[in-house]
Amino acid sequence: MSSKMLAEINEIPVKAVEFLNQSPSYTLPLGVPYLGMGSSYFAPLAFKYMGINIQAEIASEFFNYQEKNSKFPNGVILSQSGRSSEAIWCTSLFEKFIGLSNYTQNALCTASNVSWFIDLLAGDELYSSSKTYINTLLALFKGFGMDATDAIALLEKKMPEYDKKGEEMANQVFELISNKPIHGIYIIGSGPNISTALEAALILSESTKRNFHGLPMAQYDHGPKETAENSIVIQIISKGASYERSLKLSDTISKAGATVITVEEPNAEENFSILHNMVPFNFMAYYLAEKLNIGETFLIGGKVTETE
Repeated sequence: MSSKMLAEINEIPVKAVEFLNQSPSYTLPLGVPYLGMGSSYFAPLAFKYMGINIQAEIASEFFNYQEKNSKFPNGVILSQSGRSSEAIWCTSLFEKFIGLSNYTQNALCTASNVSWFIDLLAGDELYSSSKTYINTLLALFKGFGMDATDAIALLEKKMPEYDKKGEEMANQVFELISNKPIHGIYIIGSGPNISTALEAALILSESTKRNFHGLPMAQYDHGPKETAENSIVIQIISKGASYERSLKLSDTISKAGATVITVEEPNAEENFSILHNMVPFNFMAYYLAEKLNIGETFLIGGKVTETE
């Protein structure tokens, strides 16, 4: 795996600070659809689980299963590249919309009905989303009037710890998958960290070519825990409504034969912890891909999904 991927990860706090300092003031609308694919869907989903009144939707399904005879008056469409096909399709569903992209010169932010757009200012990104995902979260925090300044200061301070944690997780998972049959690798979280689990599973699957399954902790508790024996469960923990349940579940599945790894930033409140809990997984993806001798991230398709 190229050291350029590691360089992109290490730029996360730099680009986060640039966004906080350079992006203009704005307010994002409530009660409207927020549409995206992959990372661009997971980011608004986190805010839905913070109790923010938005409709976080998968762009492809929103487009395919909506009534096409009328248009929504307003919405927000997210696409890191500004070129993802499903995001572009959805522009036709709105009288006007707000675009969020890292490449504002592309089709999403130059559509005739875009009312205004937010430049994510994350810089070029060739590998799985790292800088852009964090800056997308920051763009949403800012638009909903939530000050993430202190959270980013903590992120800057803790980057060496997150690097070390990511390498430790990579070493542990590599050792396990190299020495015995593993029935499943799960990443689970609760509340806004459901998005962290989904995003972590996405980037680890892309980078390592192994199947990581991200899902809500409670959903894992409703069935997939029966696969606990000879499985790996990485549990994202934060001090929210599901904290005690998370600890009890870890104990239960450990006794049933699962290897449980936990990720937690104890110095961040639950909502802002999504900025911190994600970063160890970025490092883990890099180190595990190295151990597995993975050369390229995107082999079957490009970083940008464009379909007919």
